[in-house]
Amino acid sequence: MLRVENLRVVYQEVISVLHGVSLKVPDREVTVLLGANGAGKTTMLRTICGLLPVYEGKIIEGNVFLDEKLLNRLDSSTIVKKFRATYVMEDRPVFWYLTVEQNLKVAAFSRWNKEVAADVEKVITVFPVLGSLRETKAGYLSGGEQQMLAIGMALMTRPKILLLDEPSLGLAPLIVRELFSIIRNLNQEGLTIFLVEQNAHAALSVAHTGYVIENGRIVLDGPSQELIKNKDVREFYLGAARGEQQRFREAKRYKRRKRWL
Repeated sequence: MLRVENLRVVYQEVISVLHGVSLKVPDREVTVLLGANGAGKTTMLRTICGLLPVYEGKIIEGNVFLDEKLLNRLDSSTIVKKFRATYVMEDRPVFWYLTVEQNLKVAAFSRWNKEVAADVEKVITVFPVLGSLRETKAGYLSGGEQQMLAIGMALMTRPKILLLDEPSLGLAPLIVRELFSIIRNLNQEGLTIFLVEQNAHAALSVAHTGYVIENGRIVLDGPSQELIKNKDVREFYLGAARGEQQRFREAKRYKRRKRWL
């Protein structure tokens, strides 16, 4: 289990980002953290994984535990190798000038052995679209394909817990549905997932438990099915997701009309 206790993060001794946040991510479950831009979601993930930028004036208080072992002050490589906690950042961190297969193999650099080739095939089983693109350079992939590759690279580390930062960001609704179906399948195979999202509808559809963060504070938490029914969540998050899908559909219709002009 991942457990965060009273986490407080302040930048430059002035800008307070997280205000005593506590939450739990149970083993073999999907836990989602919902919130708008600037609410503190990414700071939470980066703190857990030891990736906050180090500069004068940063203050971090509180504790982060994984399987009852303290992660405070550990560097990110130790957290990945020793604790098998892997973080997929929101900007789809792939190597653009390497092929899909090369990206997957590079992600397993810390355990370069004969098992790597077998794990590449397992990832392609999870993301079949990558199989037909394995010799394609990552820079030529679509946004959805790059996101699948980024998650596939994370799987090459054989994580015990996967931390995903806004996996649906900028993707078309059809791709989002496919991606979250894969996330559900990964969890059903035993992978623990901590998911940060703005798309509440997609996230809560696969999650067991959810938290809502606003201005660096947890303001709501509970089973995902209860959050779906919550009036505030429906108004501020589910409504926003529907609006995003509507805007995408309108943009698509506009492009079709433009082709015939």
